[in-house]
Amino acid sequence: MRLANTSLQALGGLLLCGILLAGCQGLREQENLYTALGGEEGIRVITENFIRQIANDERVIDHFEYSNVQRFREKMHEHLCLVAEGPCAYSGDSMIDTHTGMGITEGDFNAIVEDMMAALDEAGIPISTQNRLLARLAEFRGEILYR
Repeated sequence: MRLANTSLQALGGLLLCGILLAGCQGLREQENLYTALGGEEGIRVITENFIRQIANDERVIDHFEYSNVQRFREKMHEHLCLVAEGPCAYSGDSMIDTHTGMGITEGDFNAIVEDMMAALDEAGIPISTQNRLLARLAEFRGEILYR
């Protein structure tokens, strides 16, 4: 009886270790969004896809009519990299300064989110990773709407 009890305890301990290690692996994967997005190259691809989506979106393209596309590309790349906790710095204007005078409505904002989702889909980013990025970007909503 004592031997069986010890074996069960050992088995239970092994199972617990396995569960804990699997949980730690999942946390480690979720901690680094930058890597999950494909690092520097992934962010570059997402940025290019996003610009293309906006350019083809009649709902919002007017908001970008006078934009310097190269500057937008650079600052969007920096912003995505920073939001994803990558090794970069954002050198652009604040979200409030950038969007003041644009009059972005709820509908415009939702269209841009759809454009970002399409850009992420096109880059082959898994839905769970997309959701992590979109949740972080959503934090800027109040700095963008109705400015």
